[in-house]
Amino acid sequence: MKLMAVLLALLVGLWLWRRGEGARARPLVKERAAAPRPPQAMVRCAHCGIHVPVQDAIAGARGGSSYCSAAHRQQAEGL
Repeated sequence: MKLMAVLLALLVGLWLWRRGEGARARPLVKERAAAPRPPQAMVRCAHCGIHVPVQDAIAGARGGSSYCSAAHRQQAEGL
């Protein structure tokens, strides 16, 4: 009888411990799923062809071209 009480206490303790771990892990998954980032508009560099976000692109002086860096703008426009 004493052995059954100890075994029951161990099982209840194990169940409570595992239940507490599961409760801590769930909010992390919800935080990741709740924060999707919206897609960004991209433009192609007129010199090398790489795509960069619009807000990071450097506008060209003529023709409305976009570049990934100031160096590529200078090379393409011969500045």
